[in-house]
Amino acid sequence: MTLIECRDLTKKYGSHTALSNINIQICRGHIIGLLGPNGSGKTTLIKLITGLLSPSAGAVYVNEEPVGVKSKNLISYLPDHTYLDKHMRVRDVMDFFEDFYQDFDSMRAYDMLNKLDINPNHKLKTLSKGNQEKVQLILVMSRRASLYILDEPIAGVDPAARDYILNTILSNYDENASILISTHLISDIENILDEVIFIQNGAIHTHASVDDLRLKDHKSIDTIFREVFKC
Repeated sequence: MTLIECRDLTKKYGSHTALSNINIQICRGHIIGLLGPNGSGKTTLIKLITGLLSPSAGAVYVNEEPVGVKSKNLISYLPDHTYLDKHMRVRDVMDFFEDFYQDFDSMRAYDMLNKLDINPNHKLKTLSKGNQEKVQLILVMSRRASLYILDEPIAGVDPAARDYILNTILSNYDENASILISTHLISDIENILDEVIFIQNGAIHTHASVDDLRLKDHKSIDTIFREVFKC
């Protein structure tokens, strides 16, 4: 079943076209890598799906309905920057999410905090940058959402924590949900991906299954990406 559909989606900023005639479908139960160089349009696409931006032309549909209040209730979004009040205690942030989101699972959240050895009584400003980002990921993955959108979820954490975070991502969504991950650390995540979307200069270069690409080219997704974008 289609969860996300973009139809002729275009976004312009003045005379600059950030996205041009994007047509993609994302089905339920898949983990998709949204991959491309800086300035390719990844963040713009994410913000259009989440309703943080409005399209210049075309439309985005979530669960067969236009982006709006209903779609925002279905999406759990992790941006690529810290947005929490750093003067709040971790526990207070958890309480805020539980009050704001009906699908927030506080037991799941506290279990993940415990496994990452993060004290819920500490203020965010006392945590390292990596631990602040882990708290944000925990908040996002503790919702029972239909779509998780993660923008650079492992960029700010140490390599030792990446495996746990990826396992957290894998083990905290059900078969009817999907995950869209935007990252530059392709080699670290490609083993959990079902599909990839390569985006270049505001257009879709490739949207394919990871297995099909590997079978066709006999190369890793990281290697294919580097060859496509000459990294």
